[in-house]
Formats: sequence, C-alpha cells, structure tokens
Amino acid sequence: MNLTEHYNQLYKSSSETISAGKYAIDSELKNESDSRFGITLLIRPSDEIKANIQHFIHELKKAEPEQYFYPDSDIHITVMSIISCSTTFQLNQISPNEYIEIICKSLVDVDKIKIHYKGVTASPSAIMIQGFPSDETLNNLRNRLRENFKNSDLQQSIDSRYEIFTAHSTIMRFQEKLHDPKKLIQIAEKYRDYDFGEFDVKNIELVYNDWYQRKDTTRVLGDFGLR
Repeated sequence: MNLTEHYNQLYKSSSETISAGKYAIDSELKNESDSRFGITLLIRPSDEIKANIQHFIHELKKAEPEQYFYPDSDIHITVMSIISCSTTFQLNQISPNEYIEIICKSLVDVDKIKIHYKGVTASPSAIMIQGFPSDETLNNLRNRLRENFKNSDLQQSIDSRYEIFTAHSTIMRFQEKLHDPKKLIQIAEKYRDYDFGEFDVKNIELVYNDWYQRKDTTRVLGDFGLR
C-alpha cells in the first residue's frame, strides 16, 4: 500500500472514531514511574518545520489545553525502533558501540534523505503530521538495517510491533477526556493538506529513550551525519 493511501485510511477511520467520542486515552502519559525504555534510530525535523508545526499545535492547544503536546525538542520521525520500549530493558544490557557499528555499515552509500511534511493524520489516541520521503532512500536504509541487525547476535526487536514504513511525527496525544472531539477534528481537517515544508536530513540519531521520546530522559548514543 502506498503512503498516501495508508495515511488517508488511518485518518478516515480515526477521525470517525474520535468524532464519535470513541477515542482512546493514553493513561501512561501521567504515570511518573513509567519505566518503558528502548533504543531508537530517529530523524529530527529542521527548525523551520518545527516552527510551522507549532502554529498547528497552538490551535490544537487552544481547543484542548489539557492534552499532551510534543515540545519542539521531542518531535521526531522514527527510522527504526531497534529495541522496543519495555520495562525489562536497560541500557547496561547492551554495548552501544556494537549497535553503532551496524548502523554505520548500513549507512554506507546512503545518499540524501529528503522528507516532505504535508497534511495531518490521526490514530484513535493521537494527532500526527504526515511525512513523505522524496524517494526510496529511507526505505532502503530500513531494509539494510533489518538485514544487518537480524544477521547479528545483538538484542533487537525490529518490526516486532509492526513493520515500519511511514515517516510521520506524532505531535499530540490524548491524556484526558476531550472537551470537544468534533471541534478537534475540524481543526485537523483545516490542516489536512497543509504544507509544513520539506527538509534535507542532515543527521540521524541513535537514542536511548522513553516511550514518548522526552528530551529529559533521552540519551544520545550516536549521531550519524549524512552527506
């Protein structure tokens, strides 16, 4: 299935679910003892794009101030969840350098990655910005990472939750009852095809992170510059 189709289907079913008041609340967001950690390879959008996203977040905040909004520092695109977040994983179980080696090997010959953020989509518990890679470079990198990690003895859980092929960024999660689900979808509708801009990926980060990629609990393990 192509990306546009995937985002459209997701938006259609989720916006109907939210409007009908059947959305899901993420009860872990306020759990201070949430100890789900993992390792992720990710891309962070440019400052210009983040500024554009903040306009949208500002409108959402006015309508639903009690919800959880991603600060600039936490907005990201997941390239690959290498070890999915869980309560059983801790950083001292692995040697980050071995992971860095495999990532370096996978990045050989990777040319520019360009991402276009256009429009918004949703899940039953979140609002996301749609990202579209300009070509197959990101997919090829993901396939290489899959292959190289699966051929190693390193701990990994790649694709264990689902096989990643999108390039979206989650910007809002529901942590409380919504004031007005229909109004929220009206705002999303307004930005449904909004052009947030395009950026060249300058670097990819390997991080040890919590479920929500909060900056204060994230540790950068490796930073890989792209040409």
